[in-house]
Amino acid sequence: MAIHFYGADDVPYGCFSNFSPHGLELDGRWWPTSEHYFQAQKFAGTRHAEQIRLARTALRAAELGRDRGRPLRRDWERVKDDVMRRAVAAKFRTHEDIRCILLATGDEELVEDTGTDHYWGRGRTGTGRNMLGRILMRTRTGLRAGER
Repeated sequence: MAIHFYGADDVPYGCFSNFSPHGLELDGRWWPTSEHYFQAQKFAGTRHAEQIRLARTALRAAELGRDRGRPLRRDWERVKDDVMRRAVAAKFRTHEDIRCILLATGDEELVEDTGTDHYWGRGRTGTGRNMLGRILMRTRTGLRAGER
């Protein structure tokens, strides 16, 4: 049976959302959420990245990151999965409480339950790529193996 998650406030799996209030340190900076980190990396090395890092909420970071008036880095499609993997791994290494929740899911499939995102979630038809769920499951495997 699969475990579905979406909203950051959903108990007990809201911590799987990139909007959950679990900060992390990556690239020598503190990021309020994994969403802040992910969106900022679309503009790595520019002033836009720092604006996103300093956004008051994860929703605002997402809005800024999705603004196509900003110059998206050329290699984004190639690197976005690795960026997400790094953010998710750092988040769960940083916070023992949510690491325990992730590990307690055993071998269950994790599915981002969104009808609007066919890439990161299950999508409208339920046949989406579920890349966030897959990255969480890969992170879970790495944590079990003692990866740091």
